[in-house]
Amino acid sequence: MPDLGIVIVNYNTRDLLKDCLASVYESRGVSFKVCVVDNASTDGSADMVRESFPFVTLIESPHNGGYAYANNLGLRALGFEWPHLRDDVPRYALLLNPDTLLPPNALAEMVQFMDAHQEAGIAGPRLVRQDGSLDLACRRSFPTPEVAFYRIVGLSKLFPRSRRFARYNLTYLDPDEMAEVDSVVGAFMMVRREAIADAGLLDEDFFLYGEDLDWAYRIKKAGWKVYYYPQVTVLHYKKASSRHSRRAKNEFYRSMLIFYRKHFAPETPRWLGKLIELGIYLRWGLGIVEAYVGDLFLRPRE
Repeated sequence: MPDLGIVIVNYNTRDLLKDCLASVYESRGVSFKVCVVDNASTDGSADMVRESFPFVTLIESPHNGGYAYANNLGLRALGFEWPHLRDDVPRYALLLNPDTLLPPNALAEMVQFMDAHQEAGIAGPRLVRQDGSLDLACRRSFPTPEVAFYRIVGLSKLFPRSRRFARYNLTYLDPDEMAEVDSVVGAFMMVRREAIADAGLLDEDFFLYGEDLDWAYRIKKAGWKVYYYPQVTVLHYKKASSRHSRRAKNEFYRSMLIFYRKHFAPETPRWLGKLIELGIYLRWGLGIVEAYVGDLFLRPRE
């Protein structure tokens, strides 16, 4: 059986996808299968995969059902059919964004890390942006009501070294040190097949954000650990497929609301829960206004 089953969900990022796949197939020291799920792109992405990477399993979704929906299509195609995984299923699944570029040893080193840490259900590498800065989403805490509050009101940015206020992106941790965390980001998320068997596939109620946090939450609840492993570094262009900023803002806050209601609302006093939801809605509204104003200034002149 192969070491890895790699799922890449694409939406109108043809050129980035081509570069990403090229970097995947330059990987050394690891066996893998790749499934590209195209979410109804209109830029010729599927044709490019057929022509340049005919050995890739290509799924063309007739509609854009979202990130979780598409990843589940790919996971099932690779044998991760929950709750009964096929006998030939890879030892690990990898969710990989098309706007990433892998060094040749990245996959092998991540597999070696997972092999050496049998308690690990999930692991992710250091992700860096084009300017070399750390992609803060590559190691996170769960957005509990307290953690989310500090982020919404801006305390996490004001006090990035605070162990209390900066838990959302864990900015108080040394980015060069391996750490057990709550979640890594779905742009590069390696998951043990036994953890998938325990927790199930991604929750398709999430469209664009939050599905990776939810998956990590359920996998940790099943008894597995999640690790940030910075000895492997991967380039992440980020936001390449989030072209419609207002929709992206909508989905971010919608996912925050879904996550809160699913995991924390039942244990939160009703009065506090109403305040939390009001805060999310207020920040949601401000985010839409910010996105609208940004669109006005960035819109090309006719």
